Amino acid sequence: MTPGSLFDEPPTRSASATAPLADRMRPTTFDELTGQEDLLGPGRPLRHAIERDTLQSIILWGPPGTGKTTLARLIATVTKSRFVAFSAVLSGIKEIRAVMAVAEDNRRRGDRRTILFVDEIHRFNKAQQDAFLPRVETGDIVLVGATTENPSFEVNAALLSRSQVYVLQALSATDITTILSRALTDETRGLGKQNLRVDPETLAAIARHANGDARVALNLLELGAAAAVARTAESNGTVGARLDLELASETMQRRALVYDKNGEEHFNLMSALHKSMRNSDPDAAVYWLARMVEAGEDPLYIARRLVRFASEDVGIADPQALTIAVSAKEAVHFIGMPEGNTALAQATLYLASAPKSNAVYTAYSRAATDAHKNVAEPVPLHLRNAPTRLMKQLDYGKGYRYAHDEPEAVAAMDCLPASLQGRQYYVPTTRGFEKEIGRRLDAWRRVKTRRMAERETPGAGGEEPSGTK
Repeated sequence: MTPGSLFDEPPTRSASATAPLADRMRPTTFDELTGQEDLLGPGRPLRHAIERDTLQSIILWGPPGTGKTTLARLIATVTKSRFVAFSAVLSGIKEIRAVMAVAEDNRRRGDRRTILFVDEIHRFNKAQQDAFLPRVETGDIVLVGATTENPSFEVNAALLSRSQVYVLQALSATDITTILSRALTDETRGLGKQNLRVDPETLAAIARHANGDARVALNLLELGAAAAVARTAESNGTVGARLDLELASETMQRRALVYDKNGEEHFNLMSALHKSMRNSDPDAAVYWLARMVEAGEDPLYIARRLVRFASEDVGIADPQALTIAVSAKEAVHFIGMPEGNTALAQATLYLASAPKSNAVYTAYSRAATDAHKNVAEPVPLHLRNAPTRLMKQLDYGKGYRYAHDEPEAVAAMDCLPASLQGRQYYVPTTRGFEKEIGRRLDAWRRVKTRRMAERETPGAGGEEPSGTK
């Protein structure tokens, strides 16, 4: 059936000669399948369940062109079930309920089971997904959902708990080459009757360009074949057409990178960038950056993440890191894209190459924990300003020691609330500039400890009555 209609669609179709090559070459048996051996190889649980017709509802999660629709059709063929296809883009609650009613009636009459294939199930809203639940639970339908997005986030928990999730992997270049070679020799469904000659390096280039997507690869081969045939006809050639690397490259042009700025891949790539920089791997970092930029990610989003990284993972180990990251953000904002890509690359490479420390991040986290957990103690009187006579009478600022008037600019004075005195939130590492910071702090602590022990006279050497210092 067409998406949203109420008529059965044969699980396997004899695609017309005018149908796209990718549709004509869709596998109809397990023997024709290429790739996904971990799921569909002989004896594997999923294949075993299909062949014995014991399959329950499943979610197929994987990139485009990895065989989700093909597998759904194959399930219906092998199990001799009715095949009903929905598209989340075109189908609504009314269509879903009508098909559910037919499926229930068929099952009660002892007719064939219904394989309900829901393409892009992640695009269905909660109400639409909930409409499947009653029939899934009673067994009236076997739901086969297909999604390119993480089902954990995009499929209702109730529906997900009643389905088995199978992850399909992007096809390897070798798998894609095998599929292309089959299309070139198949005289019934493929291009075999054209006697098209294709160089091995051309097939390899198409396979790489397809990025694991069999549909993209077959579409490129079909376009290239048409161009090769046209070129041969123009030259009045009598020998079979030849698709060489040059002509294929013209057909391929620029690959559209798989990327969804609102989907999981968005977060996966940013995670890869962040973790590569954290692990001081500039080569991996600039690669993941390029993947995001070339796929059209918002450059200012990337810049904001770089600024965050500069404080979270570099911090005072290299105080210039934050300056570099902010400068990259300003450069991108000022000159735009694509010129701003090198500013992002410069900041990325700098951050990946900088000494690493999360001491700033952990210091803030510890302080924030205490701020939430402990009683909000008042600011100690000696740290308060006293701009009025009343405040001075209430001892605001009493005992405050002005650090600049003290030897070594360190006063014998606690600045934390009484219950937190002695707490150390910031613990510098021994990497980069923080090694020097650590030495300074150790020296200042020794000075404070010594002066506290000497019990200096309160207020001596720098008490500031006005509270302005």
